[in-house]
Amino acid sequence: MIKEIIVVEGKDDTAAIKRAVEADTIETNGSAIGEEVLRRIELAMERRGVIIFTDPDHAGERIRKIVSQRIPGCKHAFLPQEDALYRGDIGVENASPEAVRRALATVRTEGAAGEAEITHADLMEAGLLVHPDAARRRLLMGNRLGIGYCNGKQFMKRCASFRISRKEFREALEQMKEEIGS
Repeated sequence: MIKEIIVVEGKDDTAAIKRAVEADTIETNGSAIGEEVLRRIELAMERRGVIIFTDPDHAGERIRKIVSQRIPGCKHAFLPQEDALYRGDIGVENASPEAVRRALATVRTEGAAGEAEITHADLMEAGLLVHPDAARRRLLMGNRLGIGYCNGKQFMKRCASFRISRKEFREALEQMKEEIGS
């Protein structure tokens, strides 16, 4: 049983979570999150803690941002796009129970961005910015670090808010380089 309440987008996501683990969920019913849902999430955070587990797409990122801005200190589970894809549809509901468990095993807690260990120069050197293959490299790195896919600016913010260490970053970078052969 997962102690925290998992915030998902809809009932099909709840079904996917329940196939994988024993947990309670709150459904946002899409990206137009109502005040009542946000109050329920706030109460859940106070009583049990919250894990935000939204689809790895634009709408999912929008929901993640709305909830985490309103309710600081949430935990985040990220599902790689390839684990959420079925016949052109991207969503948590498409993930296998194993993929859901992997994502929940690598939950990250968001904190106040302090002194960032990962710098703009680190991202440039790793080919995550201003590189012909930067988007793909950020996708691979984000999956390895458990912070999901995002643009360069957001990648740097996530490294800071999830307190990615230089050691974690270097290890993920080496794994990525081995995979892509560079």
